[in-house]
Amino acid sequence: MEDQREALRKIITTLAVKNEEIQSFIYSLKQMLLNVEANSAKVQEDLEAEFQSLLSVLEELKEGMLMKIKQDRASRTYELQNQLAACMRALESSEELLETANQTLQATDSDDFPQAAKQIKDGVTMAPAFRLSLKAKVSDNMSHLMVDFAQERQMLQALKFLPVPSAPVIDLAESLVADNCVTLVWRMPDEDSKIDHYVLEYRRTNFEGPPRLKEDQPWMVIEGIRHTEYTLTGLKFDMKYMNFRVKACNKAVAGEFSEPVTLETPEPAGGGPGRGVGRHGREGAGHQGAREGGQGPDGVSCPLARQPEPCCLSAAHRGVPSPKRMSSGRGGRDRFTAESYTVLGDTLIDGGEQYWEVRYEPDSKAFGLGVAYRSLGRFEQLGKTPASWCLHVNNWLQVSFTAKHANKVKVLDAPVPDCLGVHCDFHQGLLSFYNARTKQLLHTFKAKFTQPLLPAFTVWCGSFQVTTGLQVPSSVRCLQKRGSATSSSNTSLT
Repeated sequence: MEDQREALRKIITTLAVKNEEIQSFIYSLKQMLLNVEANSAKVQEDLEAEFQSLLSVLEELKEGMLMKIKQDRASRTYELQNQLAACMRALESSEELLETANQTLQATDSDDFPQAAKQIKDGVTMAPAFRLSLKAKVSDNMSHLMVDFAQERQMLQALKFLPVPSAPVIDLAESLVADNCVTLVWRMPDEDSKIDHYVLEYRRTNFEGPPRLKEDQPWMVIEGIRHTEYTLTGLKFDMKYMNFRVKACNKAVAGEFSEPVTLETPEPAGGGPGRGVGRHGREGAGHQGAREGGQGPDGVSCPLARQPEPCCLSAAHRGVPSPKRMSSGRGGRDRFTAESYTVLGDTLIDGGEQYWEVRYEPDSKAFGLGVAYRSLGRFEQLGKTPASWCLHVNNWLQVSFTAKHANKVKVLDAPVPDCLGVHCDFHQGLLSFYNARTKQLLHTFKAKFTQPLLPAFTVWCGSFQVTTGLQVPSSVRCLQKRGSATSSSNTSLT
């Protein structure tokens, strides 16, 4: 008996759940009916508005064409009426002369005949009938104002509701990853799809191949793209790959996303100081050893001379070999006290290519950047020893822009940019400096590097900021190849 009660309770529970599901579904159906009514009314209203807009365009076009016909008719009527009036006047004058000539012939007085004949002859010579053109000034043909809307009629008859756009196809061969940017190119499988704009989504990943369903990185969205190409700039390549997908949208609806693609985002050449774009460097701060009337980095007396706080070229690595790190003491030398004017980075450069950019405050009294061996002496200044190479800007007393190595100086005939790019090719023995904005080559050192290098900086009464983890710009690579093919005049300081 109890078992039957329990079974009945289960049946009641099941029925109650099913009833609740049916009631929920009924509510959903009723809501859908209301939505169908509302949405159909909306699209009907939109359709009427579109047709009204089309009719308005046709009416406006019709009015313009009718006005052109009226203007042409008025112009031709005016010309023809003027010519008709002139012909009527000429005909009247000619008839008067004809009547006078007939009367003269019938006259019996022979004495007046010669005089009358001469007057008639002169009158004929001056008669308007003989100066009048008997060709109409304008034509009565108005067929050039006819129209043929056969093609437009066919187009209107072919009007249909907007289809769902097809999924775009991403063109991997035309897509490009370079200069910390990604240019993505795609195409539509059909031409006549009335695309209004595209939506691009991308995300970073460490996994090659198709995107994974469960991915920590969210999709980033870019909307309103009007062309079948888009360039993402200022990217941070802190993962090995990026996923991309695109969908097309017309005025009414969006289509499906394209098949997602994965592009490799290569690390900076040679492993680099680190992936991504990391900003390092801090403003020069007051130093306990600073004193008035101190000596600047070039031996120039500088009031309130100050040394910078530590600055390094280092960044997080993901999936790449860790660069060699120097010990913080660098052989017992204190980098930031006493008369040590040069600040060295903490990432060794012993192979491959590196590229970094340095921005300095224009009001800095003196500023230098370059590379140096780890063996740079405690009191040795950047560019004044065989162990260091640099560009130097001096704003103290007079402005100078020079390249320095082993105490040899070359004056550079170029404006001083506010942001400098440094490209070091260790194996080729090339150290090149560029205007980071225009990529103009400023100077190239050619040397045989016998020891690992460290980025080196000098700042006096100012500050600087370092951007690391950059790919070597393609324009820099082109200039390097061109410079390798032909000997450059900028390689005199070696």
